[in-house]
Amino acid sequence: MIRLLIAAVLLVGSGCQTAYYSVWETLGKEKRHLLKEEVQKATEEQEQATQQFKDVLTRMKEMYGFQGGDLEQFYNKLKADYEESEERAEAVRKRIDNVEQIAADLFKEWEKEISEISNPNLKAKSSASLRSTKERYVRLHKAMNRAEESMDPVLKKLKDYVLYLKHNLNAQAVGALKQEVGDIETEVKKLIGDMGKSIKEAEAFLSAFES
Repeated sequence: MIRLLIAAVLLVGSGCQTAYYSVWETLGKEKRHLLKEEVQKATEEQEQATQQFKDVLTRMKEMYGFQGGDLEQFYNKLKADYEESEERAEAVRKRIDNVEQIAADLFKEWEKEISEISNPNLKAKSSASLRSTKERYVRLHKAMNRAEESMDPVLKKLKDYVLYLKHNLNAQAVGALKQEVGDIETEVKKLIGDMGKSIKEAEAFLSAFES
């Protein structure tokens, strides 16, 4: 069992999707099961990323009350926040990539198998089910992509702030960044909103997929 799981991880990492699916099928998991799991994992990654970006905004707002002190320490904390945000964002991107790959393979397999059904009534029902699932997936995919794209402006601004502080560890630098807090707050709020919509679409997709 453990060897098969390790093999599955190695195969998906190498891009060998056919062998990857074969390993999971041996364990009793079809593509629909894998898609549901990846959508759930993508949702969890988005929730963690949302919290991380909220923490970043809180850190930036601390500058409003900064009246001198250990600016180097503040810089190190902001830098750590930026690095953690990058890691969270990358985790979200990878999960979305996985969802896209498995969904594409599932729908391709589904269409092929429909063509093999000889009973007209069953064939029509299976086709209707496929169309419905695709429609829900399209809504989910758009929401996930919108959330993914919303991370980029926040990360770019945060990187700018970190590098600026690195080059200018003084009170004037803090004063300049205080004026930028409003901009990143707007971007973070948009990101949180997009993440929330994506998570809701994922929950709706999973709920319908399981029914």
